[in-house]
Amino acid sequence: MKVILLEDVKSLGKKGEVVNVSDGYARNFIFKKNLGLEANGKNLNDLKLQKQNEEKVAQEHLEAAQELAKKLEAAKVELKIKTGEGGRTFGSVSSKEIAIAVKEQLGYDLDKKKIQIKEAIRTPGMHLVPVKLHQKVTAELKVHVGEA
Repeated sequence: MKVILLEDVKSLGKKGEVVNVSDGYARNFIFKKNLGLEANGKNLNDLKLQKQNEEKVAQEHLEAAQELAKKLEAAKVELKIKTGEGGRTFGSVSSKEIAIAVKEQLGYDLDKKKIQIKEAIRTPGMHLVPVKLHQKVTAELKVHVGEA
């Protein structure tokens, strides 16, 4: 019997796949636990429509991320860091501080986990910070660090 899986089933398949199982396994396990549906014409059509909708939503998210990336790359964020004698700094600029500055100065709500600082920013000046907005989209944000 062909079955459309509604959830991931260990050693059988992933959600949305059409798999071939024995009739008893389908009736007694998959259907009883709501792990799948019989692969008839209506259910296959529903699955096809659902996949098309998911692809459309994924494409919209990608386009929105690309749009935000263009805006972030054109913008610049100003931050201050406390310095002592000889230009030595106290601490460093964190991704949380950058996210807060982006929200205040540019009005974009960025998650601090998306800001990928390779090494701590401890020197005044201009720094390029990568921001991963989507699986396929990474923007370079200009962060200008000044002395306080």
